[in-house]
Amino acid sequence: MSEEKKQSALWENVKVIIQALLLAMVIRTVFFQPFTIPSGSMMPTLLVGDYIFVNKFSYGYSKYSLPFSPDLFEGRIFESEPERGDIAVFRFPPNPSIDYIKRIVGLPGDRIQMIGGVLQVNGQPVPKVQDGVFTSDYRMDPGTDVPVFRETLDNGVSYDTLDQAQGTRGDDTREFIVPEGHYFAMGDNRDNSLDSRFDVGFVPAENLIGKASLIFFSLGNDTSFREVWKWPANMRWDRLFKVVE
Repeated sequence: MSEEKKQSALWENVKVIIQALLLAMVIRTVFFQPFTIPSGSMMPTLLVGDYIFVNKFSYGYSKYSLPFSPDLFEGRIFESEPERGDIAVFRFPPNPSIDYIKRIVGLPGDRIQMIGGVLQVNGQPVPKVQDGVFTSDYRMDPGTDVPVFRETLDNGVSYDTLDQAQGTRGDDTREFIVPEGHYFAMGDNRDNSLDSRFDVGFVPAENLIGKASLIFFSLGNDTSFREVWKWPANMRWDRLFKVVE
């Protein structure tokens, strides 16, 4: 092959790589972003070692939707409000370089409070019924036979929560009035979640990244993604391609 043909073939390969990278960047920026569950705060709904896709189109776009969060504009474009019960990824308000994932339980104008471990929305207790027990394979938060409670919101969204102990500091709170343009988010693992009851505070709409939509991969027993040889024994096969609810 002549030198000219070699250079032409090399350039074609480079163009293909560049196009693939640009396509991947567009997909990640505009449509779906992968996210790894780093802690047990959303158990039993999401487990440590779950890898999920976040739908970025769900709520529109802010500067935090873009790589490196450039200050190109304020607020959101193509904005769509979260629904009560959505599991959302957002930037941690006190430090927007950190991503958090929690369930949206309070919308702008809502009054949110915990009384005796029961979530209150606008003065009404959210129905909560026992739904078995849960045991985690996460080393840092084993949670053996933790009571599971099924909550059902007024819009019909239903999900499981954990309540490991009675009388914890998150079981009884003051009443929070959600400001306009903000949301109140809580973890499903109610006794082990730093959320809007504590240091997270109200979540500005601008900080929303997207809605958790699908678990595409899941490894149990604190297995690292790099430990490929451990995948067969630690893969949570029943969680692959599971819709997040």
